Amino acid sequence: MSTPEIPLSAEPRPVEQAPRPSRSAVIAALFLVAIIGGGALFVSGFTLGRLSGATPGTTDDQQDLFRPFWNAYDDITRNYVGDIETRVLVEGAIKGMFQALEDPYSAYLTEEEYRQSLGGLSGEFEGVGIELTTLDAEGVPCATIDASCRLTITRVIRRSPAEAAGLREADAIVAVDGKTTLGSSLEVVVPTIRGPKGSTVVLTIEREGQALEIPVVRDVIQREDVHSRILADGRVGYLDVRGFSSGAAGDLHAMLDELITEVGVSALILDLRDDPGGYVNAAREIASEFVGDGPLFFEQRAGSEPEAQQPQPGGVATDRSIPMVVLVNGGTASASEIVAAALQGNDRATLVGTRTFGKGTIQEFKELPGAGGYRLSVRKWLTPDQTWIHGVGLTPNVVVEPPAEPVPGADPVLERAIEILIGSTARRSELAA
Repeated sequence: MSTPEIPLSAEPRPVEQAPRPSRSAVIAALFLVAIIGGGALFVSGFTLGRLSGATPGTTDDQQDLFRPFWNAYDDITRNYVGDIETRVLVEGAIKGMFQALEDPYSAYLTEEEYRQSLGGLSGEFEGVGIELTTLDAEGVPCATIDASCRLTITRVIRRSPAEAAGLREADAIVAVDGKTTLGSSLEVVVPTIRGPKGSTVVLTIEREGQALEIPVVRDVIQREDVHSRILADGRVGYLDVRGFSSGAAGDLHAMLDELITEVGVSALILDLRDDPGGYVNAAREIASEFVGDGPLFFEQRAGSEPEAQQPQPGGVATDRSIPMVVLVNGGTASASEIVAAALQGNDRATLVGTRTFGKGTIQEFKELPGAGGYRLSVRKWLTPDQTWIHGVGLTPNVVVEPPAEPVPGADPVLERAIEILIGSTARRSELAA
């Protein structure tokens, strides 16, 4: 079975959906590194019905173990005075098994929850391809859309229907299919803009005082989890990874290649703050962009020895003469911790910030046809020196605590990272001279 991947988002960001939750909500959420499994089911061959000697679908050596379960099921279905669907009983039994594990990362999922989980992991959704927020005249986020609180496009996703239709950043959406957005909110309007692939939505936008009606044909959109910019007068390349969706590794590779080969930056910052992780394959591919040799991490199944996961060839920034800093905090979890640990453990980068979340397991997603599906913790991942950080997290090389009351526009963690890199590149220049 191949090893696909997972995403989740962290720091609140306006997208064509409700804004991301606050950092505290993110930390309370389930951070996952997972693989999507197919084929074999967790339970197969169970024939639900009246008891007839043996418990169906159970091996001979477990007949006595399962007999109480089937006795209870048989009694409920025959004698319970209320109304109950057998499907509800089965789903409840499966859910109970996962609850008994007392593992927050393993759980039974209804059909809708399973579908939504896989959609979230892939980073794909059906819509037009814009990121939205509500802003007042001063550029401050606001709640209810009105004359002073505009529903504003903050990003048009590349190669999306919105881009093809001519939508732009800073356009204000004043109506959707002729219905005004005034008096509404971001959470209410977003679902009306989303919709099935191939359908059309008409957005009335206001641009430079002019109202325009723009029809957009919806399509499958790949969320953009990687963003880049140039800092310190062109000397430092900055990459912000917000999730490890199926497209994250490819986007990072392209942006990294541009920063190094075209812009010619001499140092790099990889920002993994409030990144709750995603697909394990994406973590391996992204770490391979910076580490050319040495194990990235280890995977360990129950009862087996740890197996080293080596870098994939073709990394753009494996040259150790390019100094790196990785920014982390308590919201850095799961797949993002794999990358941070790989770079720290191979002495490829300096970690700056605060201790990470501490999520050291890998989940497998499997479908139960007709009954939803589940996610199950099936492997541990270990750092390059084979340390399991579950519940502990990674300790940064340079600890920088953000202020209790952040100053708008200030980022002391990023500023400290730039200081470290500028000092490092200056020392290299002196040695070269």
